[in-house]
Amino acid sequence: MRPSTTTRRALLGSLAALGGAAILPRLGAAAVPSMHVVKDPNCGCCSAWIDILERDGFKITTEPSTGTALSRYKLENGIPADMASCHTGRIDGYMIEGHVPPSDIRRLLNTRPDAVGLAVPGMPYGSPGMGPETARDAYDVHLIRTGGETEVFARYSAA
Repeated sequence: MRPSTTTRRALLGSLAALGGAAILPRLGAAAVPSMHVVKDPNCGCCSAWIDILERDGFKITTEPSTGTALSRYKLENGIPADMASCHTGRIDGYMIEGHVPPSDIRRLLNTRPDAVGLAVPGMPYGSPGMGPETARDAYDVHLIRTGGETEVFARYSAA
């Protein structure tokens, strides 16, 4: 006895739906950007920056480091000394130094330039994790090229 066309279509539709449902968790996991952050475990502004990234949909893991070890990590990963800040992240092959806004990290990941990553040197007031954006100081987000040169990636004016 041959199955009817309706039964066959229902069976094929169910199989297609099951296959689609099986890959959805993998697609969702790939869509969540994951970053590993090396930071001083006692730094409150680093934790505030991480909270902002997590609220923006990033998945963050952290590793404690201080002093010379943290400075060495930055230099070994292509962060010039004049671009240094208080924490360093790694995401999808890029380094993120300091209080870089989540929107700039996403733009970096979407445009995929040939670069080490992004940096907000120092700790500018009003950058993510450093106080209210409504009272921020002007600051630049720098793109660090693979040769060590830098250029402005984004500019934030004073509020």
